[in-house]
Amino acid sequence: MSDSILVAREGALARVTFNRPAFLNAMDFEMGRRWRDVAHELTSDASVGAVILDAAGPAFCAGGDVIAMATSGASGVEVTETAHIIHDGIRTFALSDKPIVAAVQGAVAGGGLGLMLTADYVVASESAKFVSKYANIGLTPDLGVSTLLPAAIGQRRALQLLLQDRTIDAATALDWGLVAEVVPAAEVADRARAVADFWLANATAAFGEAKRLVRVGADRPFEVNLHDEAASIGARFDTDESRTRVAAFAAASAKRSS
Repeated sequence: MSDSILVAREGALARVTFNRPAFLNAMDFEMGRRWRDVAHELTSDASVGAVILDAAGPAFCAGGDVIAMATSGASGVEVTETAHIIHDGIRTFALSDKPIVAAVQGAVAGGGLGLMLTADYVVASESAKFVSKYANIGLTPDLGVSTLLPAAIGQRRALQLLLQDRTIDAATALDWGLVAEVVPAAEVADRARAVADFWLANATAAFGEAKRLVRVGADRPFEVNLHDEAASIGARFDTDESRTRVAAFAAASAKRSS
């Protein structure tokens, strides 16, 4: 089995770790296939309740390994095929009912931005840096960047990154909404774990459904989203977990008002 992406399980928690630190965790052809396979494996596993996405080494992800692709003799057709494979993994994770938190350190560049934004909640270190770099090497956005980046920070700010050689620091990324939290580097892993533990200790399935509704709903008509919301809340209302939690909420509310 490939070690370019490591998967570890601890109960309902799955940890996915980019593991090409010597290459700043940039995805080559093999790592792209591994990413797709891991996405399908974990999202189809009912025992997975939450996912942590992190990386080995000093950087989170430098996107696609364009140096490896350029020196391999690959054609544009092969690069397109690989992009489709990686996109399959991104789509599978993003549209699933598995909430994902990313623990981000160091550099996030190019397609690494899209891979990071596959996560629903991003915890970044104070030293994290974010940059596009596509156009300056004659390439265009991939790995979901043209969709996920403007969805996170707005079109104008996305264009600032894509059309200029601008690097933003963690504080700016937080201000723009690119990440959810910024913490000292030594605390990134623990904080990401705390976010995942919160999901797992509470109404895990409901958090997952909420994530799915938001992600899937971005590309559907409003009426379709309303229908999905109605069906989802009805299905959750009939679960033992919901009955127990609603009863506890009602009891607590009654106690506060008495």
